[in-house]
Amino acid sequence: MPEGTLPLLLLGPVLLFAAWSDLSRMRIPNALSLIAVALFAGSVLAGLVPDAPARLGVAAAVLGLGFAAFAAGLFGGGDVKFLAALMLFVPVPALTLYAWVFCAAMALGMLLVLSLRRVPALQATGWRSMQPGHHFPMGISIALSGLALPVALAAIG
Repeated sequence: MPEGTLPLLLLGPVLLFAAWSDLSRMRIPNALSLIAVALFAGSVLAGLVPDAPARLGVAAAVLGLGFAAFAAGLFGGGDVKFLAALMLFVPVPALTLYAWVFCAAMALGMLLVLSLRRVPALQATGWRSMQPGHHFPMGISIALSGLALPVALAAIG
């Protein structure tokens, strides 16, 4: 396992819950972002994050850019906060790879949601993301990218 990725693996259940919450309610609770930040802080204290200051800088930049996108109506506020929290778990040397993984996760997430919206039984669930005309629940792709990054890192060695 590449150095500094254990905290990202520990974040897995939080990522899964964020995806489910965004898919079902079109909301990523602030508590999930706070849990992620607390897990990061604990990981730093445990010495598991060798590049913590750089990760904080990246997360701050993502948060700032994300809120500009939120103000422009391009991102949801929960998406911005959760993506910034996720960036705390991405090793700085892996940022380029993460960008590619995130792009693939966005495409896969959109394909998945658009396909699922065509299933009448899913439309009947009442889940907001399954209703035609609703926005894309980006939490699915954010979570997928966080879950896929350790796999991608392991694959490239």
